[in-house]
Amino acid sequence: MATTDRQATTLALAHALSAAERGLAVIPLSRTKLPALRSPHRSSDHTPNQPSNRSSHHDAPEPAAPPCRGECGRPGHGVYDATADPARIRELFTAAPWATGYGIACGLPPHRLIGIDLDVKSGTDSTSALRELALRHLFTIPPTVVVLTPSGGRHIWLTGPPDAVIPNSASRLAPGIDIRGAGGYLVGPGSRTDHGVYATAPGTEHLVPAPCPPSLLRLLLPPPRAPHPATHPSVGNRGQGLVQFVLAAHEGQRNTRLFWAACRAYENGIGRALRAPLIDAAVHTGLTEHEARATIASAARMTGHRP
Repeated sequence: MATTDRQATTLALAHALSAAERGLAVIPLSRTKLPALRSPHRSSDHTPNQPSNRSSHHDAPEPAAPPCRGECGRPGHGVYDATADPARIRELFTAAPWATGYGIACGLPPHRLIGIDLDVKSGTDSTSALRELALRHLFTIPPTVVVLTPSGGRHIWLTGPPDAVIPNSASRLAPGIDIRGAGGYLVGPGSRTDHGVYATAPGTEHLVPAPCPPSLLRLLLPPPRAPHPATHPSVGNRGQGLVQFVLAAHEGQRNTRLFWAACRAYENGIGRALRAPLIDAAVHTGLTEHEARATIASAARMTGHRP
């Protein structure tokens, strides 16, 4: 069994390096199709760079830290570890000798891969559903790379334009059709899982991923966000400024800005009135509503207020 696993790891690494030669960023996967490397933060009960021991039970709660996406420099951040650098790929596989497959990150240049995952496990005819969508919206899937899954499904590889960020979704287009976009990954051909081996469909081995048809691309794009609501007049200019401070956040500082703004709001007695506008502003920048509510609740506790 150990010999078989070593062979599977060697083959997975070879396939991953071959994919990297085509400009595809990869990560090692386990037999469960999940990233093979565990997060370096999972075993910790405190945020990075934060002392694990507290001197007193009277200490104030620590602010919620934004999730690490590899900024710490250690491997184990899932798709955020993805790379096309051969030396780095070998390092990742060396750190995960149990890996038997590899994942291909979607949404990254130069290909900006989009995966159309046609599932059959749900008992739905996803192929027919895609055909009906194509007829209804007048598009044709061009010749492109197709990967056959062990369960009998298919992954259709397409590429997106530089200005489009395609989100991941499950059965949003139709039952059994999942989309792998920015922040997602596809199991690469040659990967071995508990259910079998992923393989490129005959006749598509030497194709390059084809551009996504414009009509299909429009279906994959998220609906436009409604303009963020204006802050209620009762919070005054101070509240308006805090909301604008959150709206100006870039990726990597969204959670930090939200926490700071929420603390200032509670300290100035407008925390309760500003809670909803701050949540709306945070969601507008890309945080989920759950993340925004948790951060604001942490700010309320930090400033001695009841969330």
